[in-house]
Amino acid sequence: MRAFGLMTFLGALITASSAVAQTPPATIGEPYVPAPWWMRDPVIASVGAVRTELQANRASFQATFQVVDRNVDDAMRQAADRVRNLSQTLGQFGAESVRVETTIRARPLYEQYRDDAGVIRENARADQIERYEATATVSLQIRDTSVLEQVYAAVLAADPSSVTSISFMLEPSNQTRTELAEEAVRDAARRAGAAAEAAGARLGSVRVIDPTGRACQTDVLAGWPSYGSGSIQARDVSITGSRMAVPPPPPLPPPAPPAGRGEDDAVASEAQRLVLQPPFQVLADTACVVYGLG
Repeated sequence: MRAFGLMTFLGALITASSAVAQTPPATIGEPYVPAPWWMRDPVIASVGAVRTELQANRASFQATFQVVDRNVDDAMRQAADRVRNLSQTLGQFGAESVRVETTIRARPLYEQYRDDAGVIRENARADQIERYEATATVSLQIRDTSVLEQVYAAVLAADPSSVTSISFMLEPSNQTRTELAEEAVRDAARRAGAAAEAAGARLGSVRVIDPTGRACQTDVLAGWPSYGSGSIQARDVSITGSRMAVPPPPPLPPPAPPAGRGEDDAVASEAQRLVLQPPFQVLADTACVVYGLG
C-alpha cells in the first residue's frame, strides 16, 4: 500500500511539474505580461546600428549564340562550335575566378502562311517543320571582379547573338561579417554610455548581449510599442575592405590594341576600353546590449 501511495504521490508531482513547465508566461488577453529577468532592476537597453560600404565582389551575365539550319544535328553542332573556343578562353582564367555553365537547346521553326484576314500563321505540325534553331547559352559568374573587363571583352569577341546586362552582387566574407558585428556591439555600448551620462546615471554591468538585436524588441507591457519600433540612425564604420578604410585603386589603363589582327581582335580591343567598375553596396548590422544602472 505504501509503495502504491508513493507512486501515486510521485505521479501527481510529475503531473504538477509538467503543468507548471507548460504554463505560458502570460495569459492571452491580460493587460500585463511578465518582464524579462534582466529587468528586475533598473536597466538600459541599447541598440547598436552600423553600416559600411563595400565594393561588389561578384558579377554575372549571359551570352547566347543562335544558329538556324534545316537539320537539327547540324544546328546543334554549329552552336556548340561557336561556344567551344569561348569556353576554352574563359577556362584560362581558372574556376576560382570565372564559373562557366553552357546549355544548348533546339526548337523547330514551322512554315508560315497568311490566312484570309492577312494574319501570319504557323503550321505547328511535325510535317511542316521548315528549320531548326539551336541556341547555346553561356552563363558566367565572375568571382574575381578584377578580370571582369577581360572576360566581357572575350565574350564580345566571340560575336554572340545577345548579351544580358551585368548584375553585381556582394558576398561578404566571414571576417567582414564578424568585424561588422563587433562594431555593432561597440556602437551599442557607445550609445548606452551617452544616454546614461545624459540622464545622470552610471552605467553598470552587462546583463545581456544579443548580436541579433531581438532582446531590445521585447514588449514589456502588452500592446505597448517595442523598443525597436523606432528608426535608429546607423553609424558609418570602417572595416577591412570598406570604402572608408581603403580607397578603391584607380582603373588600369586600357591595353594597346594588337596590330595586324582580324576583326574579332578589333572588337575585343573596343570592349576592353569599357570601364566595368563594380558598384559599392551597403552592408549593415545591429546588436542589442542591456546594461544595469547604478
